[in-house]
Amino acid sequence: MSGDATRTLRKGSCPPGPVPEGFIRLYSMRFCPYSHRTRLVLKAKGIRHEIININLRSKPDWYYTKHPFGQIPVLENSQSQLIYESVITCEYLDDTYPGRKLFPGDTYERARQKMLLELFCKVPTLTKECLVALRCGRESADLKAALWQEFSNLEEILVYQNTTFFGGDRITMIDYLFWPWFERLDVYGIADCVDHTPKLRFWIASMKRDPTVCALLIDKQIFLGFLNLYFQNNPNAFDFGLIS
Repeated sequence: MSGDATRTLRKGSCPPGPVPEGFIRLYSMRFCPYSHRTRLVLKAKGIRHEIININLRSKPDWYYTKHPFGQIPVLENSQSQLIYESVITCEYLDDTYPGRKLFPGDTYERARQKMLLELFCKVPTLTKECLVALRCGRESADLKAALWQEFSNLEEILVYQNTTFFGGDRITMIDYLFWPWFERLDVYGIADCVDHTPKLRFWIASMKRDPTVCALLIDKQIFLGFLNLYFQNNPNAFDFGLIS
């Protein structure tokens, strides 16, 4: 009961009914890296869920009752409890649902992953700024240099740890929290920013072999079609690639 291939709800649409018992609902958008984080955790843990996609250029009025600023992702459970902000949603899912634990049980290791997340904090903004600059024909050399430095810092962490993944020798929460921005490097036109980081490139290759990551990969041509419409401010961008 995924629904990730359903059309977005937009202004004027009726709100969905209550969340079915035994499920959790994710308010999402197919191409959003922050929602991607939450979808990775839902998939990795095998949590029964449904997805409601929101048109971010034409948000339904009722959606502001789910998030005060109309942002995604938002989780809603069958008790009508709402959880938002991507890292918080992922932590909530990991703590609440049984099965494979993605955050380490050791309190120091859990804190260390959160510290790594702080070191990553500039990457989402820089990748978006690089994309916008390239799409708008503006100079991007300084932005790419700044992103190059952030990736160099991540490379040093992997070298220091001498591990394949940021959490150790297997994929853990921190890897899923990082991944959406690396999946987008190629489609954003900035994949060369990791040319100088062999350990980071090996991490990317290893992540692409993960069944959870593979299950949620978006076709590059569909992604590019979305971006083309998005930068034209076309509200139909969010449904690009779906069958009518």
